[in-house]
Parts: sequence; structure tokens; C-alpha cells
Amino acid sequence: MVATAVYFGSAEFIASALRSSGAPLLVLGQTIIPAVPTPLIKAAIAVFGTHDKLALVITILIVGVMVGGLIGWFNADSQSSALVLFAGLGLLPVVLVLISGGSATDVLPGLGGVILGIGIYVGLTHLGGGRRSVGDAGEQPPARPDRRLFLTLAGLCAALGVAGVALGRSAAVLARSAAGALTNLVLPAPATSAPEVPAGAELRVPGLAPLITGNDDFYRIDTLLVPPVVDASAWSLRIHGMVEREVRISMAELLELPLEEHRVSLTCVSNPVGGDLVGTAKWLGYPVRELLARARPTADADMVLSHSDDGFTASTPLEVLSDDRAALVVVGMNDASLPREHGFPARLVVPGLYGYVSATKWVTELEVTRFADKQAYWTRRGWSSHGPVLVASRIDVPRAGARISAGDGGGVVIAGMAWAQHTGIEKVEVRIDNGDWQSAQLSEELTVDIWRQWRHEFAGVGPGTHTATVRATDRRGKVQISARRPAIPGSATGLHDRQFSVE
Repeated sequence: MVATAVYFGSAEFIASALRSSGAPLLVLGQTIIPAVPTPLIKAAIAVFGTHDKLALVITILIVGVMVGGLIGWFNADSQSSALVLFAGLGLLPVVLVLISGGSATDVLPGLGGVILGIGIYVGLTHLGGGRRSVGDAGEQPPARPDRRLFLTLAGLCAALGVAGVALGRSAAVLARSAAGALTNLVLPAPATSAPEVPAGAELRVPGLAPLITGNDDFYRIDTLLVPPVVDASAWSLRIHGMVEREVRISMAELLELPLEEHRVSLTCVSNPVGGDLVGTAKWLGYPVRELLARARPTADADMVLSHSDDGFTASTPLEVLSDDRAALVVVGMNDASLPREHGFPARLVVPGLYGYVSATKWVTELEVTRFADKQAYWTRRGWSSHGPVLVASRIDVPRAGARISAGDGGGVVIAGMAWAQHTGIEKVEVRIDNGDWQSAQLSEELTVDIWRQWRHEFAGVGPGTHTATVRATDRRGKVQISARRPAIPGSATGLHDRQFSVE
């Protein structure tokens, strides 16, 4: 077990020093992700949210150390068998790197980890007195081991292995973040600016989510353990497939176009009822419809399969990308270039669709095709192919389980967010316990493409435990679905409620 911890730790440290993508935890994790069954993916996102990748890394480390322990346990009388098994499993990431076309630098972390792990295993085994030696006088009993020295060195090696994992992962992330920062774009002034946010768009209720989500707080769900580093100067967007003319545009050419600012909310299809996998930002980009117009899609095409630098794909209806909505190839987020984890140097933002079919990060290709001919990454895993955003709402205030003191007359403020991207919110209703639905005050609508805040104050709420429930209605008269269902195939549904106590 100690040798396995050293294997992972030393390999991670070597990978970070060489800025290599061949760290075993990363290689194994990235191999496991595409093979994980859809129910487990859904469960992982529901439990860990945006920390699902970290949970996977920790799980691989724990399972790896346990496997190392089993190798030692079942081969206690045969060091050679244990070493063969240890080396074979330790070299598996090296084989995966070679199969995927990795470089020599990507092979070194795994090799170095195996060598150091074997060295630690052999050294601790002999120090522990677990082997007999044969001399001229025949078989002799082993020397009495120094238990304190053994435990001290074993503990030190295990600690160094775990520290190597922690420091190696941190160093890798920091190095890649620095690389992304060095390639930040100098963004031009927008040809069309987003309107200023009016005072009435924010209700200013303590604890209520802000109208605009900061870059650091914006939710992130993707299929990589570590976001890729894409060189903006070498980036280009290729538009091909069922088109009359293939188009390729570089970053320099994109930045010379008349860019537009739009505030748009994005929502993840895996967002649970009342969840926080939703946010709003001010995006700077160029309309996708203008780029598609250059390529001239053929009449029988009905879908655009967007490709990411990381191999991810998303299926977006061609008509959605061709109408007048603010579907953009984005280069800026909240007055700065895109953060690396949010798609630097370019991504897609499409109002009205869940991110898994529209918001491709690190986008490199727009392949015009047909739904009947191609499937995207998540569509192959059971999600629907189109992914329109459903009417949704949530309660932010009071927090779950809060104990609050009612104001004069027993007044209790309930507040939250509601969204129906590209349709708009018409009405939000809230009730306490099984009382009548009450219309909530809505914040001023900025555009139909972003969420709205709402609040309502209930008078005469007596002491005790109560449950607040909310529902929203969009501008087409569609009321939020009350029946509970899971996220697959097209978003979780149900009314969000919040329990609190009045004292």
C-alpha cells in the first residue's frame, strides 16, 4: 500500500515538473469517464456537483492503494509475483498513453512511478525482515526487524506519496492556469453593447443570488479532469459538412468582426430541482448565424454538431443557430477573456437550450449535418437530442432549515430565482404549507434570455415549522411541471420547496 501511494505521488510530481499529461491519475480518470454508465454519471453529478472530477481522482487513488494492499497480501510469500503484478498494473497508464499517441514526456511519469514504487516495496520488505537469506551454512532465520524504524519509514513514505499527489496535482493546475493567463486575449470594444442593468432588475434581498454570476462562481460541468490549454494564436473554427462552402476562421479574423455583447443565462440539464447549476453572464462574441451564412448549409441539413478541443460534441438544431436569438461564438465573459475552465479561447453560448446541446467549450468545429446521421456525446448516453430549457424556479431565501424571527405581524420574506430562457418569465407564485398560491413581485426583466429574481412577504406566519413552495409560468402560459422526474432524458422537473422554522 505504501509503495502504491509512492507510485501515484512520485508520478504526479514528475508529471507536474515536466508539464506532462501522463500522470496516472489523470490518464486512468480520463479513460474511465467515457466508460462510466449513465446512471453513475448522473449520481456523481447529483452528489458531487462540480467536484465530481476531484471525487473521481480521490476514488482512483483509494482503490489503487487498496489494490496494492491486496497484491502484497496474496503474494506475501512471493516477492517476485508481487513485483510482476505491481509493475504490470503500474505500467497500464503508460500503455494507455502510448495507445492514445502520447509523447515520450507523457510516458515518463508512469515509468518513474513504477521504478520508485518497486524500490520502496523492496526496501521496506527487506527492512521488515520478511525474507530469509541462504548462506554457506544453509537457510538462516531472518534478523529481528527494527519495528520502530520500519513503521517510521513506512509512514514517512506514505506521507510523501500522498503529499506528492497533492503537490503534483496543485502544481499541474497552477502551471496550466498560468499558461492560460499568458494567452489572454486583448478584446476589442463591442460593436453592439449590452444595455445597462436597471436598478429594478435587482431586488436586493440578502441571500438572493445576484443577477449576474461572477466568473469564479459560474457553474462548470465538463468531461475532462483538467481543462485543456488551447493556444489562441493557433486556434481556428472550421465550419464544414453539409455546406456549399467550407469556412475556416482564425482568432485574429474573429476579433476583427463586429462583436456583440449579450447577457444570457446557461443551465445544465443535470441541474436538480432547486439546484445551482445555472448562472448568467455578459458574453462577448459573434453571431453563429453570420458564420453559418458564409458556409451556406444545404436544405436537407437540420443539425450542427459542435466539436470541442477535448473531443466533446453537442447537437444543436440548425434552425436555433440560424434565427435571430443571441447564439454566439464567445470570446469574452463579464468584461474579460474567457477563463480557461469556461472554454478559452472560444466557446458557444445559445439561449434557450441546455448546455449539453449548445454550450460547447473550447469549440473548434461546427459540422453541419442531420440528427438522423450523427449523435452527440451526451445523446449517446441517454439524453434527448434537442434539449430545450424548461420553465424552472427555486427558493434562495430563507435557506433550508433556517430559524427566523417573523417581523411585525409575522411577516416572512420568501425569495428566489426563475428562468425560462428565450421565452421569458411571466409570473411566479409561492405558497406556504398548503395555503393558496400568491403572486410574487418580479424584478424588472432585462431580456427573455436571462433569469429573474422574485420575492413575496407573507404576513401572519405563526411559530413552528413551515414549507414554502414555488412555481413559475412563462410568457407562453406554460406552467412549471409539478411532477417529479429525473434529469434523464431532458432535465429534472418538479416544484422546489424549502422548509424553515419561525420562532
